[in-house]
Amino acid sequence: MPPYDKHLFICTNQRVAGHPRGCCADKGGMEIRAAFARGLAERGLKGKVRANKSGCLDACEMGATVVVYPQGVWYLGVTLKDVDEIIEQSIVAENVVDRLAATPEKWAELQEIRQATNAKKE
Repeated sequence: MPPYDKHLFICTNQRVAGHPRGCCADKGGMEIRAAFARGLAERGLKGKVRANKSGCLDACEMGATVVVYPQGVWYLGVTLKDVDEIIEQSIVAENVVDRLAATPEKWAELQEIRQATNAKKE
C-alpha cells in the first residue's frame, strides 16, 4: 500500500526576474505549499496526504499551479486564499474546485497567452 492516500504537487519553480512566462515562485508558490502543509496538519491529514514542492508544471502564466493525485486534478491560478477550499473540497470531500480546475478552455487560454508573448518577442 502506498504511504500516502493523496499527493499534492505545488509548483515553486523560479525563473529570472522579468521572464515573459513568469514563475510560480513569484506568484506565491512557496507560501502556498507551506499553507497546504499547515492546513493538512491542522486537519490531522499529515502522513495521509503529502504536499510537495515541484519544479515547473508548465502553466506559470496562469498563476501558481497545484496538482492533486491520484485524481489528476490540476488547479491553475491558485492563491493563498484558495488553499483551505482546495483542502476541504478536493482532499477531504473528494470534489473538484471548478473555478480553479484546468479545463480545455483554460489550456486554450494558456496557449493564447503564450502566442501573444511570442509575438511580442518577434
